[in-house]
Amino acid sequence: MITLQVRAGTPADLDAVLAFWKDAAEGASISDDSDGVARLVARDPESLLLAERDGVLVGTVIAGFDGWRCHLYRLAVHPDCRRQGIGSMLLAAAEERFRALGGRRGDAMVLDRNESAHHAWRAAGYAPEPQWSRWVKHLDD
Repeated sequence: MITLQVRAGTPADLDAVLAFWKDAAEGASISDDSDGVARLVARDPESLLLAERDGVLVGTVIAGFDGWRCHLYRLAVHPDCRRQGIGSMLLAAAEERFRALGGRRGDAMVLDRNESAHHAWRAAGYAPEPQWSRWVKHLDD
């Protein structure tokens, strides 16, 4: 029997997660490196959620909570495993984490060009808020 489980990522998972994102995630972030993900896991050990099927990584989501807002990043499912409920399972685990921490609203970073992700996010009950824009300043400049 094939089992699917969601668990928190650990420092030992970082290389596998970064390799997974190269195949399964859309786009890249300035924080998509060993140092960035290691800082995330060190600061909030429960924030990196991994979905595994029989011990093989098939999905990820970062469910970060800063004490005020719930942020979702890097929802990614292996291309061969999409449309099997893995993303929904990851989002349910993230939302459960947020509720346990007292979070009241989740927001997700979703690329405008990633149309297939739009369908997944909408199916999970998320919607864009057109009145907001993301403003960014790279701090290493």
